[in-house]
Amino acid sequence: MIAVSNIELHFSGRVMFGGISFLINDNDKIGLTGRNGAGKSTLLKVLKGLQPIDGGNIMYPKGTIIGYLPQELHSQSSLTVMNETKKAFELVTQYNEEKEKIMHEMETRTDYESDEYMELINRLGEVEHQVELHGGYGIDEQTERVLKGLGFDPGDFEKEMRTLSGGWQMRVELAKILLMKPDLVLLDEPTNHLDIESVLWLEKFLKEYPGAIIMVSHDRSFLDNITNRTIEVVNGDIDDYNAPYTKYTTLRVERREQQINAKKNQEREIAQIERNIDRFRAKASKATFAQSLIKKLDKMDIIEVEEENLSAMNLRFPHAQASGKTVVEAKHIGKSFGDKVVIKDQSFQIDRGEKIAFVGKNGMGKTTLTRILVDGLEHQGKFTLGHNVTVGYYAQHAADSMDVNDTVLEVVDRVATGDMRTKLRDMLGAFLFKGDDVFKKVKVLSGGEKGRLALCKMILEPRNFLVLDEPTNHLDIMSKEILKSALNQFEGTIIIVSHDRDFLHGLTNMTYEFTKEGIKQHIGDINEFLEKKQLEDMRMLAKKDEVKKPEVKAAKPEAKNNNDSKEKEKETKKLKGDIDKCEKRIAELEGQIADLDQKLQDPKQFQELTQKPDFYKGYDDLKKQLDAEMTRWEQLSEAL
Repeated sequence: MIAVSNIELHFSGRVMFGGISFLINDNDKIGLTGRNGAGKSTLLKVLKGLQPIDGGNIMYPKGTIIGYLPQELHSQSSLTVMNETKKAFELVTQYNEEKEKIMHEMETRTDYESDEYMELINRLGEVEHQVELHGGYGIDEQTERVLKGLGFDPGDFEKEMRTLSGGWQMRVELAKILLMKPDLVLLDEPTNHLDIESVLWLEKFLKEYPGAIIMVSHDRSFLDNITNRTIEVVNGDIDDYNAPYTKYTTLRVERREQQINAKKNQEREIAQIERNIDRFRAKASKATFAQSLIKKLDKMDIIEVEEENLSAMNLRFPHAQASGKTVVEAKHIGKSFGDKVVIKDQSFQIDRGEKIAFVGKNGMGKTTLTRILVDGLEHQGKFTLGHNVTVGYYAQHAADSMDVNDTVLEVVDRVATGDMRTKLRDMLGAFLFKGDDVFKKVKVLSGGEKGRLALCKMILEPRNFLVLDEPTNHLDIMSKEILKSALNQFEGTIIIVSHDRDFLHGLTNMTYEFTKEGIKQHIGDINEFLEKKQLEDMRMLAKKDEVKKPEVKAAKPEAKNNNDSKEKEKETKKLKGDIDKCEKRIAELEGQIADLDQKLQDPKQFQELTQKPDFYKGYDDLKKQLDAEMTRWEQLSEAL
C-alpha cells in the first residue's frame, strides 16, 4: 500500500494541489481524470518522484518499484529495439551476476559445515527466488511476446531506437514497463500511439496485471474495461470514486448537485452573517459579538464548485455545397516504399454521405491511402474525386502549413467567416486553448497543441469530404464528445483513421480493415466489426478443435512395491497436514492485513495508525510473512 498524505504544490502563485491525500492499494486500477491543466500529468510525476512538492509526503513500502510512461518521448539510443527493451531486466541481470559469484565461491570453498557457507546457501535461495519473481527465466520469449503484442514485427527487433518515430519509441518504453512488472504502473495517455489491435492486447494485459495501476486516458472504453476506481483532480483537490469512468460520470452529477446545494446554503449563511455584522458593528454593546461573527466568517471553508463549460457544446461545421453521388472512385491502387508493398491492387468506391472508419495495425497502409486520396501521393492505379468534392484533411503534420509567427487566435481568425467569428474563443476553448493560451504563437506550441489547432482550423472551413487521421490524439474526453457531436451532424462524407472505439461507435457506418492480405470492407460501425471479428476468431479455434487427435492408449501402471506405497502414503498424509496448517496461517495473515487496510480507509484511524513509529515496519512484516507462507504453500502443493 502507498499512502499519499497532504500533498501541496504551487506553480507561479497558483495552487496546483492544496493538500491532497489518498491510498493506493496493491491491486487498484485507477483512472485519473479532470480538466486539461488540472494537474493529472503532474500528479503522476509527483508519484514517480520527478516533480518536487511544497508540502506533505508519500510513504512507499520498502523496495517499491514504480514504472512511468510519459506522454512524449524522444530517444537517441543506438541500441536495437530488442536490446533496449531487455533493459527492463537490469535488476534480473544483477541478480544473475550475484548468483554466478555465489556459485563460484561455493565451488571453491570446502568449509561446508561453517555458518558462512550456510549463509551462502541461504542467499543463493533468496537470489534464485528474486530471479523467478522478476521473470528472469525466458527473457527472450517474454520480450518477443510483449513487443509483438504492441504491434512490432520480428523484422523490427533489430532496428535502432533512434530511427523510430516518437510513437514507436513510446511503445518500446511501454514494453519495458510491462516487462519490469513494477508494483505501481503510471501511464500517461498509453493508447495515443497504438493501433486498435495493440490497444485490445494492452487492455487485456493490464486487466490481468497483478500490481497497482494509475492511468490518464481519454479512451472511455479503455478506462471502463480496466479501472475499478476513478480519481478526479478538481480545484486543487481530489474526488475519489470507487467506480470505473462511465459510472463515475453518473456519480459525479449526483455529487455536483449536492455541492451546488451546499454552496447555496453556505452563501445564504454568509449573507446572513454579513448582514448581522453590518447591523451590530456600530453598536458598542454588540461590537464584541460583531467581531466574533467576523472571525467565524474568516475561518469558514468556502465550498467551490467547478464551472461547467457548455459554451461550445453546439459546435457545427459550416455549410458546404453538396458533392456528387460518387465522392471517390479508385481502381487498382497500389503503393510501395522500396521493396515493401504497403497497398496492393485495391479498388473501391466511396459514395456521398458514407462515414468510414479505417482500422488495422500500424504499417498496413491507412495513412498512406489517405495521403494518396488527399495529397496525391505517387502511386500505382487510378483514383478520381467526384463532382464538386471539396476536401478537408487533418493529420498531425497539417500544422506545418501554419505561419509560425501567428498567434493561436490569428490562425483561426484568418479562416473564420460569418457568425463563426463571434464564437472563436469558445471554439478554441473546446480544443483546450483557455484564457491567455489563445495569444501563444504557433512556434512555441507543443506537437499536441499544434495538432489541436490544425483540427480547429479545419472545422472552420466549409468542406463536404473530411479525411481525419487520428483526430482524437491529445484531446480530452469532453473535447472528443464535442468533435463527435459536430461530426454526427456533418452532412458530407467522412473517413476517420482511428483506434478509439468509443469515438468511432455510433459515428461511422462502414469499416475498412487494413490487413496483410489487403483491405476488407465491413458494413456497420466499429462495435459490430469487432464483434464479427471475434466470432470469426472463435470459429477458427473451433475448427482447430475439431481436428481429430490420435488416440493415445493409457499405459498400464507398473506394480509397486508394497513398502514404497506405505512410505508414500505416510509422506502424503504429512504433506496434507502441512498444507492445512499453511492455509490456516495464510487465512490468519490475510485477515490481519485486511483489518488494517479497512482501518486505513478511515481518515481518523489512518492518522492514528501512521503516527505510530513501527506501524509500516509491522505492516510490511505481515506482508512478508504472507508472501513466505504463499511460497511455502506452493512448494508443498507441488510436492504433493
